[in-house]
Amino acid sequence: MSQNGCKTESRLERVLREGHFAVTAEVGPPKSASSKGISRHAAAIKEVADAINLTDNQTAIVRLCSLAAAAHVMQAGGEPVMQITCRDRNRIAIQSDLLGAYSLGVRNVLCLTGDHISFGNHPQARTVYDLDSVQLVRLVHDMRENRRFQNGEEIKVAPPRFFVGAAENPFADPVEFRALRLGKKAKAGADFIQTQAVFDLDRFGQFMRVVRDMGLDEQVFILAGIVPTKSAKALERTATVPGMVVPQELIDRMKGAADQEKEGVAIAVELISRLREIPGVRGVHIMAIAWEEIVPEIVKEAGLLPRPRLEVASPA
Repeated sequence: MSQNGCKTESRLERVLREGHFAVTAEVGPPKSASSKGISRHAAAIKEVADAINLTDNQTAIVRLCSLAAAAHVMQAGGEPVMQITCRDRNRIAIQSDLLGAYSLGVRNVLCLTGDHISFGNHPQARTVYDLDSVQLVRLVHDMRENRRFQNGEEIKVAPPRFFVGAAENPFADPVEFRALRLGKKAKAGADFIQTQAVFDLDRFGQFMRVVRDMGLDEQVFILAGIVPTKSAKALERTATVPGMVVPQELIDRMKGAADQEKEGVAIAVELISRLREIPGVRGVHIMAIAWEEIVPEIVKEAGLLPRPRLEVASPA
């Protein structure tokens, strides 16, 4: 660990450890080999987000891989969070990709189980799930802290030192189980948690109370998910997604708005303002889902600019 308390060369880690309210944003890679969209979004977001997530074949649909997408973000001047799922790779392929990503300069990894293939465009494919998300967190942590591959073999030269992330959904029942699951990931070595999109502040507040009672907010940095929506119809569809909770009053508010896109931005900004008041919330993760260009406006309206300018120190 370096003198500033950082375990890695991640700028996101530095932002969080110095007590800043962090902002991360998500970019979905395209269903093509084109890097233009990623580079454009990264260039637009890099000044308003401390790090940029690159999804790994989200919803089990074939897209440009998150490793290549992370490289494009770095070329555009941003700091990537490479998402990696257990769905498509065994432990050999995952560790190989982690070595490759670190060699290219990636310093943040988000460990996920991955959406089931039945949701995607290749439902006949075979799933892998050699590891689950908790085991994946442990694997990445052990490569950094113990210089070991998953089989126990020593990494003699240049072990990858990732800032390790995981995800949690506060809205699936029961809430106590979700907090316990978060605790498993913290115990396995997660440094930060990005949550499912928050629309129901009462339910999220209940989740955070349990998390604080367990002391988990002192073990991991928790970033609350924000999904801005363009229309009432989009919000209604979101409400039907398993694991999502959207209060009817928000849907009614969008239906009654003269400009629904503007109202969607206002709701996102209000949610961020309320989330900043909840003890234990250390930042927000904005998932604009094909509306990435709205992220700078939301961050600005939420009063989160300018972002901290930090020189990242090398770990000891």
